[in-house]
Amino acid sequence: MNSPAPQTRKHVVIIGSGFGGLFAAQRLRKSDVDVTLIAKTTHHLFQPMLYQVATGIVAEGEIAPATRVVLRKQKNTKVIMGDVFNIDLANKTVTSRFLERITQTPYDSLIIAAGADQSYFGNDQFAEYAPGMKTIDHALELRGRILGAFEQAELSTDPDERARLLTFVVVGAGPTGVELAGQIAEMSDKTLKGAFRNIDPTEARVILLDAAPAVLPPFGPKLGEKAARRLEKLGVEVQLNAMVIDLDYDGLVVKEKDGTTRRIESQCKVWSAGVQASPLGKQLAEQSGVGLDRAGRVQVEPDLSIPGHPEVFVVGDMMAVDGVPGVAQGAIQGGRYAADAIKAELKGHTPDQRKPFSYYDKGSMATISRFSAVMQVPIPGTKKKFETEGYFAWLGWLALHLVYLVGFRNRLNTLVNWFFAFTTRGRSQLAVTEQQVYARTAIGQLSELEKKSTTQAELDAAGDGHAGDSAGRDGAGEKVDQKGVKDTSPAAEAG
Repeated sequence: MNSPAPQTRKHVVIIGSGFGGLFAAQRLRKSDVDVTLIAKTTHHLFQPMLYQVATGIVAEGEIAPATRVVLRKQKNTKVIMGDVFNIDLANKTVTSRFLERITQTPYDSLIIAAGADQSYFGNDQFAEYAPGMKTIDHALELRGRILGAFEQAELSTDPDERARLLTFVVVGAGPTGVELAGQIAEMSDKTLKGAFRNIDPTEARVILLDAAPAVLPPFGPKLGEKAARRLEKLGVEVQLNAMVIDLDYDGLVVKEKDGTTRRIESQCKVWSAGVQASPLGKQLAEQSGVGLDRAGRVQVEPDLSIPGHPEVFVVGDMMAVDGVPGVAQGAIQGGRYAADAIKAELKGHTPDQRKPFSYYDKGSMATISRFSAVMQVPIPGTKKKFETEGYFAWLGWLALHLVYLVGFRNRLNTLVNWFFAFTTRGRSQLAVTEQQVYARTAIGQLSELEKKSTTQAELDAAGDGHAGDSAGRDGAGEKVDQKGVKDTSPAAEAG
């Protein structure tokens, strides 16, 4: 006698382990659903503190706990590794790749929180010489580049070469660029002072560039001007209305507002000037007709879904919603909203009963240096904002970021590192390796070679026959379809 088909619960798939993805998963903790979170990294990254990894203040593990460990007590949730490269809206499947393993995951509801990458505004070749600040790899590479520049300068006897090595350029005067420039300046002036014999680290030149006419544009002219003055007091050269038009190993070319160009000799450069949403947005546009903005973000419906697919939500840096900035709070609130919409459906609510997503602005902060930050907080019931800068804004920044760090031990370790970094010259995370500096570009070159090899192999195998007509199981007992793609649905695992 045949056994009845296993009854499965609603299956929610979440793409991405950032703020939007993780908080959506946690919101579904006690819900009668099965949750699969697919992430291309093993960790949940607290991105606002990446610059502190790059400048040796905190360790990468303190801001990037393992996602599956964070969710291990959430029994209705499983985490699988994979870089999602295909979303099939018609068949409700998500396909991901981890190394050479292809995994296909069906869904009933889908939350896409795949985030954004660094944008070089059509000049992707710049990435080889100026890493972004979006991943742990970026931060560790930059740490290696910064400290490596000092080490090379110590060995150099050529004044011009030494000047180039001791010139650090940060492109982009938003919060990340401001925080990074300030910390490089402080590291040079305090942490590394007296550590070398042939060079004086305090003579290092730190330049903050931006094509915009102001520092920290989202904070308004008043706070932006105060931030610029504080940076200049630290010794940072703030150069505005300066657009980078070319960039190579030894420096960059800048175009001024009047059209003239000049070159800055610098070996260590970092790019924090723009973002580009995940390419998954383009797939959604092609299949559903949803619009994209210039940064590739999805112009979602008021309930964060896409036209014709109320079961698909887009949150975080991938969504384009008026009045919602690309910050952690936007992703957190979007992820929770999508999870709540799914929970409402379990109670019998229909998509047309959803209330539009409403973003609650909790304010913005950015640090400039130790004991100095800027803060902008909306005043409830008014259109005004409370603005302040200096020591108390800095304390507010520390407190807020401690609250949103995942894990008590990470909070405690971070607090200890902050205490020593901000009360002394010391920074405990200054170890670097050659791999950190060169691995990203080497892996990129290897990936290109592998793509070419794979494409050729597929062409060679195109006429060598076809797969079987029925689904079977692979050697590990996993259910696979006729294309050899693993099925990770709850029904397949139960079967």
